[in-house]
Amino acid sequence: MSQPALQNIRVLDLASVGPGARASRTLADYGAEVIKIGAVPRAGAVQIVPPYYAYSGNRNMKRALFDLKAEAGREAFLGLADTADVIIESFRPGVVARLGIGYEDVNQRNPGIVYCSTSGFGQTGPRSQWAGHDINYLATSGFLDCTGRQADGRPALPGATVADIAAGGMQASMAIMAALLGRATSGVGSYLDVSIADGAFALMSLYVDEYLATGVEPGPGHYILTGRYACYEIYTCSDGKHISVGAIEGQFWRNLCELLELGEFADAQLDDEKQDQIRAALAQRFATRTRDEWVEVLGAANTCVAPVNTVAEAVVDEQYVARSLVASAVSDTAGEFLQSAPTWAGTVAPDGPYQIRDGAVSDTMELLTQLGLAESEIAELEVSGAIA
Repeated sequence: MSQPALQNIRVLDLASVGPGARASRTLADYGAEVIKIGAVPRAGAVQIVPPYYAYSGNRNMKRALFDLKAEAGREAFLGLADTADVIIESFRPGVVARLGIGYEDVNQRNPGIVYCSTSGFGQTGPRSQWAGHDINYLATSGFLDCTGRQADGRPALPGATVADIAAGGMQASMAIMAALLGRATSGVGSYLDVSIADGAFALMSLYVDEYLATGVEPGPGHYILTGRYACYEIYTCSDGKHISVGAIEGQFWRNLCELLELGEFADAQLDDEKQDQIRAALAQRFATRTRDEWVEVLGAANTCVAPVNTVAEAVVDEQYVARSLVASAVSDTAGEFLQSAPTWAGTVAPDGPYQIRDGAVSDTMELLTQLGLAESEIAELEVSGAIA
């Protein structure tokens, strides 16, 4: 097994769900030592506990519990922060500073810290204190307005939490790794203000740049990628399942027309006046066979056609099986199960099943012992409720 890219990097993650948790998941899959930071049960803090399988079961992660509102708990956490390379937090802007564990507090003690704050709208701006979720960030960025429409004209809901995953989690992990690379040269850490809404805006850059340059406002059906032409569409097959067609380039469109025996449309791909006719012809033709029969005919024939899988079908899809995207795991509480494997290039998979620990297990005592605290000091902190 090759050495993980982030081996010997210690990450403290104060986020239980959302982009912060997704970022630490990625960092752990690249070999970082991730310690999930939570509230002690009797501290009274609201703590969301995801199911055992969520975020890949927090595989390869440790867990430490602190009462950050108590001075002793805060100091114990800051002692652990002294040993960290990265801190991730997802409180509402201003909260960590009030708790005394913000960037300035940690940076004074650990100048090399890479401190990443993930929030819905960022640390500044008129919406910085707004509560929000994935749908809200996709809404403000223009993403939802450019999606297809429901029957009553409302934008359709996306099938995945695109903002949390790509605009937030991937942005945070990418920014953290870039900051660590920069620190390797400068020796100085940095503060990262990761806004999910900003990330969603970046996802729309192709359309944003078009509008800013030309004044043409994008929307459903305005462009080849938003449904203007029949060559980029979803069609229903005879078994009620669906097939995706993305034949943008001329040669792929001509291949498709030939195999569907619709050669009369080969040179009309971008003819706006014929799109209704072409769509109807394609819909009629795809309705004559099952989805899998069409995939067998068209998939490998340079037509840019692929099945619309359900999640149940995706996890056993031959391509994903060949790429080992599903891994075995054993949970202390739920037994054996399957989960998504590390997917990003350069991550290292284990030799055997992942061991998923009971989410109630805490490593706080072990970690504080490594910091040099005496057994009696740790016991006093535990009795006082500052740690658990």
